[in-house]
Amino acid sequence: MPTTAQEEGGGPPVEEVRTRVWTVPTDRPESDGTLEWDSTTVVLVETRAAGRTGTGWTYAQRATAELIDTQLAPLVTGADALRPGHVWSLMRRSLRNAGYPGVGALAVSAVDTALWDLKSRLLDISLATALDTVHEAVPVYGSGGFTSYGPAEVAEQLAGWVEEGIPRVKMKVGRDDAADAERLRAARAAIGDPAELYADANGAWTRKQALDHAGRLRDAGVTWLEEPVSSDDLEGLRLLRDRGPAGLDIAAGEYGFTLPYFRRMLEAGAVDCLQADVTRCGGFTGFRAAAALCDAHGIGLSAHCAPQLSAHACAAASRLRHLEYFHDHVRIEEALFDGVLTPGPGGALRPDRSRAGHGLTLRADRLERHRVR
Repeated sequence: MPTTAQEEGGGPPVEEVRTRVWTVPTDRPESDGTLEWDSTTVVLVETRAAGRTGTGWTYAQRATAELIDTQLAPLVTGADALRPGHVWSLMRRSLRNAGYPGVGALAVSAVDTALWDLKSRLLDISLATALDTVHEAVPVYGSGGFTSYGPAEVAEQLAGWVEEGIPRVKMKVGRDDAADAERLRAARAAIGDPAELYADANGAWTRKQALDHAGRLRDAGVTWLEEPVSSDDLEGLRLLRDRGPAGLDIAAGEYGFTLPYFRRMLEAGAVDCLQADVTRCGGFTGFRAAAALCDAHGIGLSAHCAPQLSAHACAAASRLRHLEYFHDHVRIEEALFDGVLTPGPGGALRPDRSRAGHGLTLRADRLERHRVR
């Protein structure tokens, strides 16, 4: 088998791989059931070939860019720009000693999405066409409602999405039971009965705590409970799925970096809907493989965050449920690019087949003050 990308040819070679990093402050302090933060870091990759540039990214620490520059860029440079799947395999193999799960997977994800965008632009077709999509539009749910938000802030944010035509919204829970009860009441009153209300505990509870909370959440009209226990506790997730109230779907998977992770979760019967993050699970190549696992197990798939990349990946997933329209990533992607997709009728993103690649134009100047690498 070839051990370097340069050994296989056919299309134009990748001439350059470039990284840039920005750390963007949140618009106010944010937290969930287990973490607190005040900024988000985005690592962007540009790949160039035959006068075209492909762009991809991940949300990760700046060390991800260092790994790309030192480990992956020399491998990718000279590779066939029309074979991102082949390059993906070589990148993964090259990280055997460095470690693939974690930063390695984040790095591969960013490069892979950039290579798919480059391929589409070289062929002058949209990513939707290149990925062979099966959906014309991708339903989204508004996601925020951080535990650092009081009842009024949660109500205002979630109601804003519903007013914009997104009939599904999610809030964070798990930090303070009494505060959560008040925030849930405010959220339900603000969004009205027709809108779907989701909750995300980010693994904050024990199994028995989660079972107790599940009933209360369902009574509050919640229909989706994400990570009631740690996503590593497959038995606990299965317990919630089997013994939780009817009408409350259990979801997890956003921290999956590899296919075996998703396979184990699905084989354990741990979730009603699997989550995968295109910027963590190996880019478009890895996401497509995760989608195939969902097909094989008859389980729905929901994409975690990064909506401007995820919309294209989701459109190619046959068992698609929806896509997380995450507040922080929406802010960053709207600042970083022109041509972003915005929710249309029914609260859905519709990939633009008239534009090559993902159709975005980089406007790095807008975030120059936040650049850290």
